[in-house]
Amino acid sequence: MSDAALCWLAGVLAERFGHRWEVSRCSVGIKLQLDGAAGSIIFDELQACFGRAQPDLPFTKWDAASEGWHSVLGGLLPAPGVSELPSPLIEKLESDYVVHYDILGLTYWMLARIEEIGRTDLDAHERFPATSSHAYRHGYLERPVVDEWLHVLGQVIQRQWPSVKLKQHKSVTVVSCDVDSPFAHNGSFKLMMRRVAGDVLKRRSISASVSTVVGSWYTRRGDHRRDPHYEGLRFIMDVNENAGRSVAFYFIPENTDPRLDNRVSLDDRRMRSLLSEIHSRGHEIGVHPGYNTYIYPDALAKSVSTLRRVLDEEAIDQPLLGGRQHYLRWQTPTTARLWEESGLDYDTTLSYADMPGFRCGTCFEYQMFDPVEGRALTLRQRPLILMECSVIAQRYLGLGYSDAALNVMKTYRDTCTRVGGQFGLLWHNSHLGAEDDRRFYSELVGLSI
Repeated sequence: MSDAALCWLAGVLAERFGHRWEVSRCSVGIKLQLDGAAGSIIFDELQACFGRAQPDLPFTKWDAASEGWHSVLGGLLPAPGVSELPSPLIEKLESDYVVHYDILGLTYWMLARIEEIGRTDLDAHERFPATSSHAYRHGYLERPVVDEWLHVLGQVIQRQWPSVKLKQHKSVTVVSCDVDSPFAHNGSFKLMMRRVAGDVLKRRSISASVSTVVGSWYTRRGDHRRDPHYEGLRFIMDVNENAGRSVAFYFIPENTDPRLDNRVSLDDRRMRSLLSEIHSRGHEIGVHPGYNTYIYPDALAKSVSTLRRVLDEEAIDQPLLGGRQHYLRWQTPTTARLWEESGLDYDTTLSYADMPGFRCGTCFEYQMFDPVEGRALTLRQRPLILMECSVIAQRYLGLGYSDAALNVMKTYRDTCTRVGGQFGLLWHNSHLGAEDDRRFYSELVGLSI
């Protein structure tokens, strides 16, 4: 790793544990030192594979409990990068502790998404899928492996420097909504008839067709109370406000693909009113750049500029501006560079579409790093852990509205709680028309209806 990467890692550790750290090379590997304290923690088994974009890393597991250490999630700890580990894995040698596993290299490899660089085994939307990841192929996608190993490192720190109090973290649920379709109806008779045909022929629901007709009729009168997508937005705000939580709503500012963006212009009177309502209720507004922006500088810059203009015109002032890529399209490290160049504060794209899990190996927010240019970015990543359709939709896990689906969602939430991290949940407002959707959603954000 470069000097810049070591400095960045020191910052990651400072955010996780508190205090100031120095991460530097030494004769046998990498040395971790606490500012102003004697002694060090040495990592003497560095893995070169953590610096290369190769899909075939070796893998093993470690039994922490058998050596007197605590595993925060229990069971064997996944250990990517090696095929076997020495025992004991962690030793006290004179004034230092020596760790014979490259915890810092693992952290770099996962957070900087090294394994995704230059990959060609992509899905139909040119996304790196979960099924191509090392975590999926070795069965640890459902575990925040970086957080688990940093929990072990925290124990080593406390044994090396017993008087040091480590930073404590309180788990939170971070709720967001990609507003792909703010309104189901626009008052158009042609659109209404197309939706009615879909309700009857595709969804085989007469009641849905009646709701479509009634909703469209109300919309033509300027009343959106019967619009399921608009009502989904209000439902999200109501439920989360009752839980004392604000929500981030991400909007598509510019049309980049007429088939897949399906946006309503932010200059539309209805949209201006909606943005003002969201802001007045204490929620966040962010950017959801269209389908063809993730590797296109001009398209992304235009999208961000449009949203900034509209927010300024509506006197909506926010301390941060962030968001998520439409369709979770992301290319490491190109997309992160474009977001930083556009002056955005954070991204929360990094989950997989085809299944939930810990794509970055963590449920903690962190500063991003560009492994190709070898520099830390000002852009921060808020890892997304679960998108509703990844679990429910037939094209992904396909669990529908079963008890198994809700249990999967709750398990991810509980895992984030156990490690003290953030449970990042995405639920689309257009996916709240059914009672089961609302029940699942309410249970996940801590309320029941």
